[in-house]
Amino acid sequence: MAALAAVATPSAAQLRLTQDEALRLAFPPPLSIERRTAFLETEELARARGLAGQDAEIERSVVTYYVGVDSGRVGGYAYFDAHVVRTLAEVLMIVVTPEGAVSRIEVLRFSEPPEYRAPEGWLATFGDHTLTDALSLKGSIINMTGATLTSRAVTRAVRRVLALHQIVREREEP
Repeated sequence: MAALAAVATPSAAQLRLTQDEALRLAFPPPLSIERRTAFLETEELARARGLAGQDAEIERSVVTYYVGVDSGRVGGYAYFDAHVVRTLAEVLMIVVTPEGAVSRIEVLRFSEPPEYRAPEGWLATFGDHTLTDALSLKGSIINMTGATLTSRAVTRAVRRVLALHQIVREREEP
């Protein structure tokens, strides 16, 4: 019975950071963290899907995100994306700059075998990318040998987040 409990409990490699720890990494003091929610209209959701591309499915019209703020100035935005890599879950925090580029990606949970997990150096290659055609495995993102499904899942997640971010930012602008 103890062996079953060990299998059901995520290992340290699977659970890397809590949401609060990840947000603190993204927005250290003096930044404060604000949780916001956007309820997308049908047209906005359709537009986000078009921006993300057909491989990066967007199913929900409710978008929860976090904003790092200091004295009224936005330091960045953080989105959490949960998806399936092969058959098991991965949760990423994708941080976006005020200009709409990827700032950082943190893996909060990876339930697939550890050898398929994206290394931090590879995740860093998304830095400064915006939502363009180059943000693809056929563009400027290099596929990871032996972890193609992870490469695809992360790339789709980043495209999804940047598409949603673009819609959310348009809503926030006066």
